[in-house]
Amino acid sequence: MRVKVKDVMTTHVASVNGNTPFKDVAEVLIAHSVSAVPVVDGEGHVIGVISEADLLRKEQFKEQYYREGYQPPLRSRLRHRLTEKNHSVRDTAHGDTAAELMTSPAVTIPPGASVVSAIRLMDQHGVKRLPVVDADGVLVGVVSRQDMLRVFVRSDADLATEVREDVVEHSLWAENSQIDVDVWQGVVTLTGWMTRRSDAAIVVAMALRVHGVVDIVDKLEWEEDDTSRWGRK
Repeated sequence: MRVKVKDVMTTHVASVNGNTPFKDVAEVLIAHSVSAVPVVDGEGHVIGVISEADLLRKEQFKEQYYREGYQPPLRSRLRHRLTEKNHSVRDTAHGDTAAELMTSPAVTIPPGASVVSAIRLMDQHGVKRLPVVDADGVLVGVVSRQDMLRVFVRSDADLATEVREDVVEHSLWAENSQIDVDVWQGVVTLTGWMTRRSDAAIVVAMALRVHGVVDIVDKLEWEEDDTSRWGRK
């Protein structure tokens, strides 16, 4: 039910090493139509990420950095604080290789992490792509916002099958209930009856957690309202 990063990530990943020259990095970004690439060492460990913003900063700061009172844009300053870069903006502006220009340490994620975790991490750090690394920190893929959108473009038939099989039929209450599942444009409609109201609420909650489900229309009925006694002392 939980879609993981490994299910949606791209495994054919463009990367550069620390010695890659400025212009070669730019060519890699353009050739692969990406906004950032991981920087790896000789064994494939991710040591940083270099983005269009990192490259543009070199030109941007060439003439502006030494102006009296000049400060980088707010977003740039926040980004440096969040990623705790271990070299200054001045160093980055004068860098000529990927190692000198990159953001380090890189924000990475393991392949077994959930898509929700990846989305939160991207939002927290203000990035659009995350290098995916194994337990040793070796690059195994990249996941982007576009990759994760695939979760929400699943067919209605696929969603109906997952809700029916993983939520309804495999639940403890399946033998004592009758539930029909219908999906239209990602909206799941649950109709039928269950013995207890609390179980019906659990089914609705579990169905809503299926990746790709946009909303739930709850038309379930129940024989016993056992929730009324929850408030009793």
